[in-house]
Amino acid sequence: MSYFDKRPPVKRYEHGSRVPGWDEAVDLTKPPATVPDPALTPVPAELREKIEAAMALYPDSKSASIPALHLAQQHHGWCSPEAIEQVACVMQLTPAYLTSVASFYDMFALTPKPKHDVYVCTNISCSLLGADEFYEQMCASAHGHEDIGVRGFECLGACDIGPMASVNGEYVGPLNLFDAQLIVEDLEAGRPVLEHKQLRNRAVADPQGRVADWTGIDPVGQEG
Repeated sequence: MSYFDKRPPVKRYEHGSRVPGWDEAVDLTKPPATVPDPALTPVPAELREKIEAAMALYPDSKSASIPALHLAQQHHGWCSPEAIEQVACVMQLTPAYLTSVASFYDMFALTPKPKHDVYVCTNISCSLLGADEFYEQMCASAHGHEDIGVRGFECLGACDIGPMASVNGEYVGPLNLFDAQLIVEDLEAGRPVLEHKQLRNRAVADPQGRVADWTGIDPVGQEG
């Protein structure tokens, strides 16, 4: 008998899906989703400017939903209802649509979160190189620092610098156990985190090969 014959059956709901909630009746009494009224939705000027700059990079401005939500999360600290409402106002989308995007990706927080995010990659390559031990050390080093959140992450796609982590979106590695305390100290001091181990500072064959991000500024501070 094979593994597939012995494994327990996957739980399914009455409608046949593995996803809960799809068999709940739609509330047809709710008003239709609407785009926020710009006259009634104040948006910080800096946030509006950055969102509009992100939208300008795509043929279909709707494609800027993810970078726009990242900008809102950076500004507000999390994707609060107010933050999503502001993005929806600028992009002329419904808050419901943006909430569906934000709830799909686990790098968006729909509830208040610590100021700093440390994602330690614990997938196979990093794990074989000591990521599990580093994760435990990182948790211990960040203990008591309520503004630092630490979590394991399945894969961050940077096996060449494993074991590695993403610190507020900055990829750093290869890491050793001593780096955990340095990360905490850098974050608390407001310094660039492990600057000598940042992926963006690794040598590349073609200096012109650096790719500007959607803010228009490349990693070395030149306009894209």
